Amino acid sequence: MPRSSAIASPPTAPPPLAALLRRYEDAGEPLSCEPVTQGLLNRGYRLATTRGAYFLKQHVDEPTADRATIARQHRAVRRLHSIGMPVAPPVADRSGDTVAVIGGHCYALHPWVDGRHRRGAQLTTVESRRLGALLGLVHTGLERVMDADRDRDAEERRGALRPHESADPEETFALIDALLVLARAHRPRDSFDALAEHRLLERRALLEDHAHRRPPPAAAGGWVHGDFHPLNLLYRGDHTGAEPAAIVDWDRLGVQPRAEEAVRAAAIFFVRPSGRLELGKVRAYARAYRRAAGADPAELAAAVHRVWWERLNDFWILRWRYQLHDRRADPQFPAVSALAVWWTREYEAVCEAFAG
Repeated sequence: MPRSSAIASPPTAPPPLAALLRRYEDAGEPLSCEPVTQGLLNRGYRLATTRGAYFLKQHVDEPTADRATIARQHRAVRRLHSIGMPVAPPVADRSGDTVAVIGGHCYALHPWVDGRHRRGAQLTTVESRRLGALLGLVHTGLERVMDADRDRDAEERRGALRPHESADPEETFALIDALLVLARAHRPRDSFDALAEHRLLERRALLEDHAHRRPPPAAAGGWVHGDFHPLNLLYRGDHTGAEPAAIVDWDRLGVQPRAEEAVRAAAIFFVRPSGRLELGKVRAYARAYRRAAGADPAELAAAVHRVWWERLNDFWILRWRYQLHDRRADPQFPAVSALAVWWTREYEAVCEAFAG
């Protein structure tokens, strides 16, 4: 998952279950509360009570953990649910609030959704097409439901209309040099450090060759989920008839170039361990997305270029490991780092799959 701007969240104390559940009319008494291990930024728990099962979310990711931001996400999710989108709207307490602030932390209670995550390798071509259509409907649905927050979010929309600058290669060169020092000095040195050094040197050479292809600023934007990837989509049903049960984790809801989210999502769903994209599935996905979202091929082609450049300049996993001393994302590095190299070599084929 791309988390280039993310900062790892610190460990937190167990949630205050008694104080929390007292706020709800029919939540029942707590029976168990088990951490959900997947996810990098916020804290999640499977909460079982005498009345049923819930997903309890503790918001600790600083950029999105304030009450007003979470409440806006909740309004959007509830409106999407009202128009038939597969989401898990938050549970309201006795006063109608969906955000509980206890001990300085924000919590939200959601119904527990039985389902499983599925990566692109587990999706058929038909299911890949359905995935693209689903994301297109998310984007058009958000545009519809966020109209109700037009005045509230006018400032955010004005900000989205300002040019979104692409990564500056000179800054990336400086980051590469800093990370090389840390990777070479890391002890005990292991195979990850050797791969990191190899990829950093390789990426520097690629950037030197392609610095002239830096994309211009992007201005067009629309409402997006912000973090659409396999861990934020639950499927229900068997392998041959699985259907999306819930799109979760709306913390990154915001205004961004919509087609870029479509390209980023495909680059996560359909990347193989070798770093190659399954272009047949990408093609089916992208065509369905374009139809559902009303996006034209030129918009997708521009998004491909911008996301390719983003990947070429992105080292968030190495920053987590060497600067934040957080290794949770290490397993993603081999495929993510190989993708940038493969994408550069196969640029035209990737562009055709998205925009052809």
